[in-house]
Amino acid sequence: MSNAEIAAAYRGVRDRVCELVAIVPSEQLEWMTPATPEWRVHDVVAHLTGVTADIVNGNLDGVATDAWTAAHVDARRDIPIAEVLTEWKEHGERVEAMVNAFPPDPARQLVLDAATHEQDIRGALGAPGARDSDAVAIGAEWGLGFVGAALDAADAGALAVEVGDDLRVLGTGDPTATLRADHFELLRVMVGRRSLEQIRALDWEGDARSELLVLGLFTPRPTPLHE
Repeated sequence: MSNAEIAAAYRGVRDRVCELVAIVPSEQLEWMTPATPEWRVHDVVAHLTGVTADIVNGNLDGVATDAWTAAHVDARRDIPIAEVLTEWKEHGERVEAMVNAFPPDPARQLVLDAATHEQDIRGALGAPGARDSDAVAIGAEWGLGFVGAALDAADAGALAVEVGDDLRVLGTGDPTATLRADHFELLRVMVGRRSLEQIRALDWEGDARSELLVLGLFTPRPTPLHE
C-alpha cells in the first residue's frame, strides 16, 4: 500500500470523526469513553488534534508517551469542540500532505492511532461504524508485524492468522495455532481494548497466544469491553 493510500485512510478517519462529533449534543462530548476511561469524548478528539499539531510543529520528544498525549488533552480541555475541529482540519491537512515523505512505520502508526480512537469515540457515543475501513485494516496489518516479532522474542513458535480468505503466518516455523478474526477485532485486541478473557474466547484452533497479541505499549483490559 502506498503512502498516498495511507494518507487517504487517515483523512477518512478525520472526516468521519469530525462529522460525528460536530452533530452530537454538547453533553455527549462530556461522556467518558469506556475504552479510555480517563478521557471524555472531547479529550479523545483533543488528542487526535494534538498529534497533528505536534507533527507539524516538530514536537516529537516523548512521542506516544503518556505525558506527550496528556499534553494534547490539557491544552484543549476547555476549548469548544468547534475550535478543536478547526485546528485538526488545519493541521490534519498539512500532515496528510506530509505522509508521502514519511517512512512506512510512522505512517502506519499514525493511522493505527487514529483508527483506534475513532472506534473509542464511536463506542462511547453508541455509534458503531467504519469497522471495515481502510484505516482499521492498515492499523491491524501493521500491528500484526509486531506480534510476529513478539512471538519470536518469546520463542513461542508461529501463529497463523486468518482474516477472511487471507492467511498470514506470524513468527518463525510451522504454526502451532490458528486465530480467525476480522481486522477490527484484531486491532482492538492489539491496542488493549479487550480483556484476556475476551481474547481467549476468539476463534482459536490450538493454544491461544493471548498475552502476545497485545502490542508492547498496551496491556489487556482488566474487564471485558463489549462493542
